Amino acid sequence: MIKNCAFIALLFGSLLMLPAATTMSTVYAQDEAAETETPAEAPTEEAPEEEAAPITLGEVQYAFDNFVLFICAVLVFLMQAGFAMVESGFNSAKNSVNILFKNSMDVCVGVLLFWLVGYGLMYPGDEGWKVGSYLGFAGWGVSEDSLGADMAAGALYPQVDFFFQAVFAATAATIVSGAVAGRMKFNGYIIYSAILTAFIYPISGSWKWGGGFLDQQGFYDFAGSIVVHAVGGFAGLAGAIVLGPRLGKFSADGKPQPMPGHSLPLAALGVFILWFGWYGFNPGSQLVFSDGADIEATMKIATNTTLAAAAGGVIATILSWILFSKPDLSMALNGILAGLVGITANCDGVTNESAMAIGAVAGVLVVLAIIALDKLRIDDPVGAFPVHGVCGVWGGIATGIFGNYDEGTAELGVQIMGSIIIPVYAFVSMLILFFILKMVGLLRVTPEEEEKGLDISEHGMSAYTH
Repeated sequence: MIKNCAFIALLFGSLLMLPAATTMSTVYAQDEAAETETPAEAPTEEAPEEEAAPITLGEVQYAFDNFVLFICAVLVFLMQAGFAMVESGFNSAKNSVNILFKNSMDVCVGVLLFWLVGYGLMYPGDEGWKVGSYLGFAGWGVSEDSLGADMAAGALYPQVDFFFQAVFAATAATIVSGAVAGRMKFNGYIIYSAILTAFIYPISGSWKWGGGFLDQQGFYDFAGSIVVHAVGGFAGLAGAIVLGPRLGKFSADGKPQPMPGHSLPLAALGVFILWFGWYGFNPGSQLVFSDGADIEATMKIATNTTLAAAAGGVIATILSWILFSKPDLSMALNGILAGLVGITANCDGVTNESAMAIGAVAGVLVVLAIIALDKLRIDDPVGAFPVHGVCGVWGGIATGIFGNYDEGTAELGVQIMGSIIIPVYAFVSMLILFFILKMVGLLRVTPEEEEKGLDISEHGMSAYTH
């Protein structure tokens, strides 16, 4: 027994030593080969590599500013999904595909045409072709040249600047989709969207953001209550007037008939997506983010945006509750959007208390404007004109009432003037376009097609299967 145990112990110890012995012999063999090996040639000295130039503070700030603006542009792009959900949710299920298709084409057509001609019209610069301070053109397309030595805080690479501005143009176009929902031909809508994003929106935008005559007179619109939202809202009003109401919207004596949307959950989701995207829309319009003062300004803009939206939603709920005896979700949702539109022009230059006041007034205006449209027998299925048109104008005027800017900027008289000129320009130009489309038979579908639903009559498909 003892012999067996000793044998097992010896065997076990030998096994443990085997890997070590193998390793040692392997190492010795490699060392021996290394010692006996004679190099064929002596190594040549390599030329020292040139050291890369150190990154400057200006380059870091340039990179940060442009990256943050890119993220903000992505947030604004997400608003297209919000508009799609709101508009389809507030409308009949039989028109959902048509609405989603229109929103998709607003982006696709709008981005291409804004790249080709719109960007050059909106930002003519000092060297482009110009007619005074009213019209100019910097040229086709967008520069791809690197800024090189000009990289510094506040400098924007033209490609990211274009991206940010292009999604704003698409937003202006998409607003109209809801106002004309349920009865406009798809091909006519594509023509409208192309003309708005290529010409109408960029030209009026240049009057303020491109250094045009309104900007020279001190008109102020930080992120687009007038330049973006009022343009889309008044274009939608023109379309709704020329199209006429949906079948069954008004009785023989002119009383509005309820035509509830097919999905309030979808509409509510869309509003929250829009609210989320607005944090790219308003804070992103700061454009520069690379120092402490810029970040503080950006955070104040975000807070004012939040407060105005909340105030608009609360006040619209209270007012609709008083008028209709029950709280109305659709009014509350439009109240949130109204507050967001109202604060967009002035979110950088008002106090938190003023932001809440601006949002509260917008919440009142949107409810009253929806009621007024019904009395005027103008059919706007989603409230696009009350939200974006009426409250957009309010945002421009409120900038002159509440805004704290440099002397000669955002004076009330100038704000009223700019808040009239741009919306009237958008309304009249789009009214002419919609009348032309009507004359050539490209505006409204037939009553039979409208009754069947635009999903089937225009696209041959349905959004929902049963």
